[in-house]
Amino acid sequence: MVICHGAAMRPLTALDQGANATWFTATLDPQVARKRWISAMKPRGTLTLDAGAARALFKGNSLLPAGVHAVRGTFGRGDPVAITGPDGHHLGLGLSRYTAEEAQIIKGHHSGEIEQLLGYPGRAALIHRDDMAL
Repeated sequence: MVICHGAAMRPLTALDQGANATWFTATLDPQVARKRWISAMKPRGTLTLDAGAARALFKGNSLLPAGVHAVRGTFGRGDPVAITGPDGHHLGLGLSRYTAEEAQIIKGHHSGEIEQLLGYPGRAALIHRDDMAL
């Protein structure tokens, strides 16, 4: 981010030519910052996983519908949801690619069955690993 005098004609050109400015550079990796942002969100629902899915997440995999045992709450696409293990312990948070109603329909099913279940093609992952903070 940069703060510079914007009243001059063509302020971006002036900046490119060496105009006085204050620069603020990122101190974190953008992916790390995104994961921190996700982990600070208030969940709108909960997905409870089976043991195999919980292990897969910690190996860096995305959350597939087949590993989801239960869906609770009311959430939409892109909303934060809590991820819990089979014992109920909190594993992390993630941004859902499906609504609560859709997640309820596809839970426990393989990704290849999503189109048949929902009536339209969907995404393979319920929560992509890039949209998850464990």
